Amino acid sequence: MARFTEELNQWMRIAEQRIEGKLREMDAVVDHNQWKVIDAFQKHQVSDFHFANSTGYAYNDRGREVLDLVYADVFGAEAALVRPHFASGTHTISTALFGVLRPGDELFYITGRPYDTLHKVIGKQGDGSGSLQDFGITYREAALTSDGGIDWDAVEAGISETTKVIGIQRSRGYDWRSSFSVSQIGEMIARIKRINPELIVFVDNCYGEFTEEIEPTDVGAD
Repeated sequence: MARFTEELNQWMRIAEQRIEGKLREMDAVVDHNQWKVIDAFQKHQVSDFHFANSTGYAYNDRGREVLDLVYADVFGAEAALVRPHFASGTHTISTALFGVLRPGDELFYITGRPYDTLHKVIGKQGDGSGSLQDFGITYREAALTSDGGIDWDAVEAGISETTKVIGIQRSRGYDWRSSFSVSQIGEMIARIKRINPELIVFVDNCYGEFTEEIEPTDVGAD
């Protein structure tokens, strides 16, 4: 047992040495994002006052308002909506999509089929469920290439006059592909905007927050 333990410890030390460089990179990302959050708190002068209870209808709730400002700064966005009422990521995504899409518009996912939980949000036309397609919003998707990249031929051929929102899922989800980096997403956005600068590029950044020093909103995501 003692020999087994020593051998195991040796393999652990070897493994730690091999990943030491990557761990330092991760620590640097953590430190950068930690300071980014602290800077936002300092910029908006967050204090114990903002954590006080509000009453009535919560009009002029400074704690809520400053939280939105902090999130917007941290994620490089024009504005933010941070509420405990969003029950899940799917709830949040559906709120965003229903907010910008109207009957006759099209949602086009260029990273293949999204998470299973979004399928009911997209729905089917006339299904009576209150889904996007039930409200006359059409849906299209372009499968990824065999190496996990964007099929730009399919994307360019698929974008039409009714296409309003381009959907990008950053995380691999339940697929075998790699998750997309912010740099890759930036390249996608730039190419989409060259095709049609009026298209809204929506990025599902689930599981991607703070994994790099910048976010999709820093590279043009709407």
